[in-house]
Amino acid sequence: MAMSAKNVDRHNRFRNITVGFRVSPEENEQINKAVALSGLSKQEYCYRRCLERDIVVQGNPRVYKALKNQLSEILTELIRIENAGEISDEFLENINLVSVTLNGLKAE
Repeated sequence: MAMSAKNVDRHNRFRNITVGFRVSPEENEQINKAVALSGLSKQEYCYRRCLERDIVVQGNPRVYKALKNQLSEILTELIRIENAGEISDEFLENINLVSVTLNGLKAE
């Protein structure tokens, strides 16, 4: 039986163990945004982060769409903040993540 590439690690070892954990709705949203900006699957993104491996973003239409969506959300939030004057930690982290991703893509 042939193993698909998604079911083996970089050393061709079969991945047969499931790891799960609970997060808050806000943490889930942050994780989903980071995954979308990475261009990786959620599984790949999570275990690279857990194992402290680099996340190298390859520019592609999916990543550019995620960046566009995040920048649109940032603009909406900045307009709201201008009127209300409050900034959440999650919002600042999102801005930083988009900034790091855009700066990394400029090098391509």
